[in-house]
Amino acid sequence: MRKSITYFETKGKANTEEVFSLVRERAQELGIRDVVFPTTTGETALRAGEKLEGLRAIGVTHSTGRREPGHQELSEQVRNDLKAAGVEVLTATHAFGGVGRSVRKRFDTWQTEEIIAHTLKRMAEGYKVAVEVTLMAADAGLVSPDDEIIACGGTGRGLDTAIVLKPTHAQTFFDLKVLELICKPRIP
Repeated sequence: MRKSITYFETKGKANTEEVFSLVRERAQELGIRDVVFPTTTGETALRAGEKLEGLRAIGVTHSTGRREPGHQELSEQVRNDLKAAGVEVLTATHAFGGVGRSVRKRFDTWQTEEIIAHTLKRMAEGYKVAVEVTLMAADAGLVSPDDEIIACGGTGRGLDTAIVLKPTHAQTFFDLKVLELICKPRIP
């Protein structure tokens, strides 16, 4: 099989619309139903609701307390708007930044999951994010290790990376299979 990969000249939000186009096209070609992506404010997820109509769109938020104790960055109003638009929303502990991050901050030492995260970032920040939101969605039971999905990520805001993969749970991380790279920034 021969397929093309799109390499963006810039990182971040400017690529979001093209990512949605490429994801939609590849999902249709492969018969994929589930698309997982990050969302902080809900802006990307609202666009996904429009651009990925007919696909199952799953937006994964930052965990509550990530920026400040008890605070969730995605407002209840936006969460309700997303549900009305048919976008599922998951808020959970970050697969690469849970208790291990607390240990690093307290004892000034790096933990395994953060080393894995920094290793994945060598490909692209969005690549790491796509893998992480996939683990989170699998742990929540929203995607199945039996099905191929498309996962997206980005650098800062918006999307700039998309991959086809077979999900797995965080505790079986090494069973995760990245099958295809759809797009990414050329600059990691």
